[in-house]
Amino acid sequence: MPRILLATFQLMPEGEPGGEALVAALARRGVDASFARWDDPSVDWAAADLVAVRSTWDYHRRVEEFLAWARSVPRLLNGAEVMAWNADKAYLRELAAAGLPVVPTELVDDRTLVAGLAEALGRWGTALVKPRTGAGGVGVCVFSSPADERLEGLVAGPWVVQPLVESVRTTGETSVFVFGGRAASQVQKVPSNGEVRVHELYGGSSRPVVLAPEHAALAESAVSTAERLHGAAIDYARVDMLAYDGGVVVSELELIEPGLYLDVDPSNADRFADLCLLALTQGEC
Repeated sequence: MPRILLATFQLMPEGEPGGEALVAALARRGVDASFARWDDPSVDWAAADLVAVRSTWDYHRRVEEFLAWARSVPRLLNGAEVMAWNADKAYLRELAAAGLPVVPTELVDDRTLVAGLAEALGRWGTALVKPRTGAGGVGVCVFSSPADERLEGLVAGPWVVQPLVESVRTTGETSVFVFGGRAASQVQKVPSNGEVRVHELYGGSSRPVVLAPEHAALAESAVSTAERLHGAAIDYARVDMLAYDGGVVVSELELIEPGLYLDVDPSNADRFADLCLLALTQGEC
């Protein structure tokens, strides 16, 4: 019976919300699966037939340690180098340079912060800044002036600066799940009043919706573009999108530990389980 380890973190030892559905889906396929903390020294990751990163939602605080762990795992979906690239939101500029429609993104650090914020305001009016390595909406700051008091809470840099996309407050953010290069499902996420972050932590809500052709095509294009940049296949992805400037653009390409929203769309458990089974059969990892 093949064995898969699903990597999680210390505050969520039982895995992501709805994670039991993924374990059950793998069991139905004859695969023994369990969640394990990525930083647990007692876990023998090399003994697993396959490792899938799932809810390692502290990686952004310990990125070098996390990436060192990923590089030590011999059979890892998506692979450590893809994760290293995806851990720095500067990847958005690479995707844009390759022709993908992406939310405009500028890079700033402590040396260029003041000038970068002023330039962003002159270009977009209202903007947001967030850490280049971050997750879960942590450190997102909307500002409308270099003297905006909200900037006093800025987390450690470097950062990306982007326009405030107003549609997030009305239509919200769309997420498309891509398995094996194919768009498979879609979730619509909306924030609570006054927020720009759609996460449940900040009062947001999510629901499954019918996969739209426009969103599916953009999601698959985002993944194939990343594959061309790396010269390697990407097993799974969640592509987050916003309505912007008369079209749909990528706001994030999640290749490390994207939540599958199993508690919102349990059918993603079967889709991810099929992906894992295919990887085991083909021995690609």
